[in-house]
Amino acid sequence: MSKVENFLTPEEEQAVVEAIRLAELETSGEIRVHIEKETDLVPFDRALEVFNFLKMDATELKNGVLIYVAVKNKSFVICGDKGINDLVSTDFWDSTKEIMASHFKTGNFKQGLIDGISKAGDQLKKYFPFQENDTNELSNEISKG
Repeated sequence: MSKVENFLTPEEEQAVVEAIRLAELETSGEIRVHIEKETDLVPFDRALEVFNFLKMDATELKNGVLIYVAVKNKSFVICGDKGINDLVSTDFWDSTKEIMASHFKTGNFKQGLIDGISKAGDQLKKYFPFQENDTNELSNEISKG
């Protein structure tokens, strides 16, 4: 499978978007998922480009989290902004990535993404709880490249 359109069914996409919405209900943090066919760059470098392109670096509290997937490369990256990176344990992103990878290996991409979103949301809720005046700064929709 190398096409972005085949990575998730429309129903699976909606389940992922709903997971983002639910994860963000109790936090001021922002979570995005970006899926693209492939990258010629080191996946982490490409994830940083996408992070900036999606303006995830512009959140007020620097608490954005991007899950970047390059389908044909069979790689993915979880990228957190400075605000959340400074607060989570040093192995948090790696342990989250391992959980996601275990689902991805069996072809269960939807559940891998949902579990990653949920874990990120738990940490965002812990460190950046929802405040009365919080607004959803970024779209919950999956972006595609």
